[in-house]
Amino acid sequence: QVQLVESGGGLVQPGGSLRLSCAASGNIFSINIMGWYRQAPGKQQRELVATITPSDRVNYGNSVAGRFTVSRDNAKNSAYLQMNNLKPEDTAVYYCNALVRSSTTQNYRYYWGQGTQVTVSS
Repeated sequence: QVQLVESGGGLVQPGGSLRLSCAASGNIFSINIMGWYRQAPGKQQRELVATITPSDRVNYGNSVAGRFTVSRDNAKNSAYLQMNNLKPEDTAVYYCNALVRSSTTQNYRYYWGQGTQVTVSS
């Protein structure tokens, strides 16, 4: 089994910054793409925030490009999301996602973290 644990969420004022972390552990042979998604209050679908490949190729959602920066540390099986100039519309539960190759079965599977709440409010 593989677990993803997010941390770093909280309450921040508009214009402020937060840094989210995601740590993967368990039966990991390798991790392919890692990503951040969010689900805003009252919305049923999760929105793409950012993704990053093992070679640091990144992709951002339109609403966060230029304000958020995704990074990863392959040695630590971790990903990070630096969020700057936060806006009230960034309020959401943020989820980490990873495509993991199992060390026991060699199969690939997507995993999700439990989510961390980010609230942007004055």
